[in-house]
Amino acid sequence: LFDIEVTPSSDLKADLREVRISSAQEVEAKNRTAVVVHFPFRVWKSVRKIQGRLIRELEKKFSKKHLVFVAQRTILDKNFRRRGLKVRPRSRTLTSVHESVLEDVVGPTEIYGKRTRISVDGTKVMKVILDPKDKDKENVEAKLATFSAVYKKLTNKEAVFMFPDA
Repeated sequence: LFDIEVTPSSDLKADLREVRISSAQEVEAKNRTAVVVHFPFRVWKSVRKIQGRLIRELEKKFSKKHLVFVAQRTILDKNFRRRGLKVRPRSRTLTSVHESVLEDVVGPTEIYGKRTRISVDGTKVMKVILDPKDKDKENVEAKLATFSAVYKKLTNKEAVFMFPDA
């Protein structure tokens, strides 16, 4: 981030002022590694604005690696009153945080639809259908396996990402 901010020709310079990274971890996808970058939730709104351009810039620096941006969110369990809270906000429930992580993982593209498939033996697989107009931009097609591996690592849930059949 610092290298991009320092370059005089960078158009991201003003937007990167307040952006901080809380952590980064590597996840093994099928044939390449993915770097999951966690941002504090407070700066997530500004990261969303420049996410597409920032991913492009950082993927140039990290060759052969996919980048996925995720906000650092807190999950409060059922006994949240021990923390001194009267009510648990809906945004801190497990379901809500996992939904938000799913939206974060797919990056600049949008989620078009979701289906949960439960097989006979009880395993659940979530099919996530991405926006068809983003199919040809920014090699999203190549990142579908990466999205699946990262989501599995972060939430321990199976998900299959796909584009709708035209």
